[in-house]
Amino acid sequence: MAVYTEVSFDEAAEFLQSLQLGTLQTLAGCSGGIENTNYFATTDEAPYVLTLFERLSMEQLPFYLRLMKHLAHHGIPVPDPATNRDGDVVHALKGKPAAVVNRLRGKSELAPTAAHCAEVGAMLARMHLAGRDFSMQQPHLRALDWWNETVPVILPFVPADQAALLQRELAYQNHVATFSAYGALPQGPIHADLFRDNVMFETPEGGTGQPVLSGFFDFYFAGIDTWLFDIAVCLNDWCIDLATGARDDARTHAFMDAYVSVRPLTAQERQLLPAMVRAAALRFWISRLWDLHLPREAAVLQAHDPDHFHRVLRQRILYPMTSSHIGAA
Repeated sequence: MAVYTEVSFDEAAEFLQSLQLGTLQTLAGCSGGIENTNYFATTDEAPYVLTLFERLSMEQLPFYLRLMKHLAHHGIPVPDPATNRDGDVVHALKGKPAAVVNRLRGKSELAPTAAHCAEVGAMLARMHLAGRDFSMQQPHLRALDWWNETVPVILPFVPADQAALLQRELAYQNHVATFSAYGALPQGPIHADLFRDNVMFETPEGGTGQPVLSGFFDFYFAGIDTWLFDIAVCLNDWCIDLATGARDDARTHAFMDAYVSVRPLTAQERQLLPAMVRAAALRFWISRLWDLHLPREAAVLQAHDPDHFHRVLRQRILYPMTSSHIGAA
């Protein structure tokens, strides 16, 4: 999250009242993430997150927000977008598309254990199944087409060895996309950005025991794509050593065993998961290079280190996943 568009207290108060969400009490800009303007807004009724969208259009946004409503209706713990009197989920503020969602309880777990990974894996599988009857269609906007468009733009900014790796891996992923197994991968709505900081856990009453997953949030990279890509994104964040990018086998087994206990993988998914974790590492390496070298101005901004996903990709190439990591058939 970041702040690109300044919203005053009075502007936010009037906006929230128009949605019948109560009287604003506190308003604070959020500093995490880099795509949209976000504020934590607390009214006399509840805590909310107010988002102004800096890149997504009025035409694109209903997919994300209606998907969140659909998942919430199906029992998946996600933010539920507020509607106006006409039932609209997309609003306007300061000349930008805007939305308000309830703020989830709990906090992110930035040093997850195998137990945390198991909870995420099981909930991700439930989310995929819940999205099967979601009727809206919108492609995943940061998928292969975007990689092909973006890599030539960022190549001049990176050292020669990294440029060569980017080009080799992009060629490999374009080749994988021609496989018949790739075309047979199950698809549906995916989160596409389910990192540690986009999941909440709550501590049970009394403050003892294993924290319980209380929500997935930040669906603004979502789209229709392979469920396997969503799994790969999670494996590359939840189940690695952040310092080196190396796979953590215990957390990998916990995540995959939990996922397949809810939704078993197809033969094609089992075949292509080693390639897909490379694809997910490439996607975030590209986007972090893009954001670092072609930044937008923001009042509050925390840039992410692209070298992290350079390390993850190299680890995925050097030490590919095997059938032992993928869970029971």
